[in-house]
Amino acid sequence: APTDASVLLEGETGTGKDVLARSVHDRSSRREEPFVVVDCGAVSYNLIESELFGHERGAFTGAFAARQGAFELAGRGTLFLDEIGELPLDVQPKLLRVLESGDYRRVGSNRPQQNAARIIAATKRNLREEVARGKFREDLYFRLSVVPITVPPLRQRREDIPALVEHFLEVARQKGGGGGRPVTVSRETLAALSAHD
Repeated sequence: APTDASVLLEGETGTGKDVLARSVHDRSSRREEPFVVVDCGAVSYNLIESELFGHERGAFTGAFAARQGAFELAGRGTLFLDEIGELPLDVQPKLLRVLESGDYRRVGSNRPQQNAARIIAATKRNLREEVARGKFREDLYFRLSVVPITVPPLRQRREDIPALVEHFLEVARQKGGGGGRPVTVSRETLAALSAHD
C-alpha cells in the first residue's frame, strides 16, 4: 500500500479482489484522492478506449460532447482495472504506453495528458497462461504485476472464517440488527460454515 507500484490481484470470482484493491488504496498516501473503477469485462468493445482515456467531441459517432476518461478522473488517486484479462488485445498496447511513458491522449485528440494515477488491476484469469496463449501481452503483464498477489478462495483459508463471521456480526450490531438482542453464532453454526466449500 505505501508504494506507488502497480498491483495485480489474481483469483477466482468472489474472492474479494475489489475489496482488497480498495483496502490498498485506503492504506496508501493516495487515500484522499479518487478511487476509480473500470470493469474491463463490462464495457463494450467499442467504448473501452473512451472509457479509459476519454474522448473529444465528434471523435466518433455519438460523441456529442467531450468526456473525461478513467485516467483523467483518477487524477493522483488509484485506477482499479477490474477484469483486466478481458481487455481487448488491440487496446493493450495503448494501456502499455500509458504505463511506460506516463502519457495518453483522449480519443480524437492530439494533446497528450500525463497520468499520475496508481494502477491496481484484477483478474479471474491466469494471465501467465493467457500470455502463453497469445491472448495477453507479456510486456503489459510485467508492467501490471510489479506486485503480484494471488487471492485464494475462502475454501483454502478456512481459518479466516471465524474472523469474517465476527466482522459481519459487528457490522450487524452497528446497524442495529437483532432487534436489540445480541447477535451471536453458535459453535455448531461456525463449524458448519467452516466445513462448507
